[in-house]
Amino acid sequence: MKRLLPCTLILLTCLLSISTIAQPKPTAADSLRITELNKYWAELSRTVREGDFNGYKATYHKDAVCVFTTGPKKISSPIADQLKLWEPGFVDTKSGKSKSNVEFRFSQRVGSPTTAHETGIFYFTSQDKDGKVTGGMVHFESLLVKQNGIWLAMMEYQKSRATKEEWDALK
Repeated sequence: MKRLLPCTLILLTCLLSISTIAQPKPTAADSLRITELNKYWAELSRTVREGDFNGYKATYHKDAVCVFTTGPKKISSPIADQLKLWEPGFVDTKSGKSKSNVEFRFSQRVGSPTTAHETGIFYFTSQDKDGKVTGGMVHFESLLVKQNGIWLAMMEYQKSRATKEEWDALK
């Protein structure tokens, strides 16, 4: 038993050293990227809330891909196809027929000055004129590129439904 204690301490020290080495400290470039991406997500939220379809469309690269594995049918499609499906919701929000909102929380944010992979949960709600609310929380991943100083989504992957507990854990 006495011999086990020093071995345990040595192992614990090694593990702590490895985890410190494996997790580099954020750089000024990381901070700048996260600040810029926070503005990107705030703009995306604004476009949904205000029903600004053209503004929303402008947050995606023209060749972006959407992947959905939240429902019974798993699909991948070009953003152009998805935008056609989503546009009526923006029109209804803009005209006041409905109210929409989306919020984002992140579990992982990885990137460089011109690329980013963001992982987290989004919480989307839409309320029609009768007060009926639809939507929910979804685990997502987004792959973004920065072109000409502007962040654009290249891929949106809606992975699975999220719970309130999972959402709250990302505060």
